[in-house]
Amino acid sequence: MAKPAITVSATRYDRLDALRGVAIVWMAVFHFCFDLNHYRLLKPVQFFLSDPFWTRQRVAIVSLFLLCAGAGQAVALVSGQGWPRFWRRWAQVALCAGGVSLGSALMFPHSWISFGVLHGVMAMLLLVRLAMVPVLRRWPGDGLQVQSGLWLAGALALALPHLWRHEMFNNRLWNWTGLVSQLPLAEDYVPVLPWLGVMLCGLAVGLWLLARHRSVLAGPVPAVAQPLALLGRWSLSFYMLHQPVLLGLITAWLAWVH
Repeated sequence: MAKPAITVSATRYDRLDALRGVAIVWMAVFHFCFDLNHYRLLKPVQFFLSDPFWTRQRVAIVSLFLLCAGAGQAVALVSGQGWPRFWRRWAQVALCAGGVSLGSALMFPHSWISFGVLHGVMAMLLLVRLAMVPVLRRWPGDGLQVQSGLWLAGALALALPHLWRHEMFNNRLWNWTGLVSQLPLAEDYVPVLPWLGVMLCGLAVGLWLLARHRSVLAGPVPAVAQPLALLGRWSLSFYMLHQPVLLGLITAWLAWVH
């Protein structure tokens, strides 16, 4: 794979990692509250699927994750990441997505996760990679053509589910598109549309920063934020482990008090 015009070193992007760490800590707190509510330990009982206090947080958390994922793809693409490394990481995400589906089916058989955040990331990473490799071979990532195209594609992805929906997409075979006329009953649902638009925005911002203000992503973080940067580097492992740990702690607490 030929490298695009922008070149970056192989150093860690600590500020990007720390931002990703913020997202996963926020997610863990959100899930802990969800778990407490599931076991009727929150008073009054919360409505996570309808209360704007919770639904807006979920949108913000997923958006932050996907913006970081888009910026991370910018780093990978302009540093010339090869296909073998991409496929290894993609396979890890796909395997974890399958694990989430299986675990949710055991815990929530009627609302199991068939296309949650990891499934969405898996699909979007593949789409972005397949589209951007030939584009960056021809044009530099900070060029007007690439930036304009990314912002236009991102805006279209964000708008399309609001402009056109159809009931044919409502079943599990097709609801990954996001063009549903009725939201599926699922504990998590992150379809390609409109969320691909968020990742494309992150990619556009990442390419622009790498070309003009690289220190925004790669600059040092203060000591207090270094644990967040470390968590951000292990975000997938943290994502897969945090719920079993939280559920185990709650179960142990319930066994103790009863």
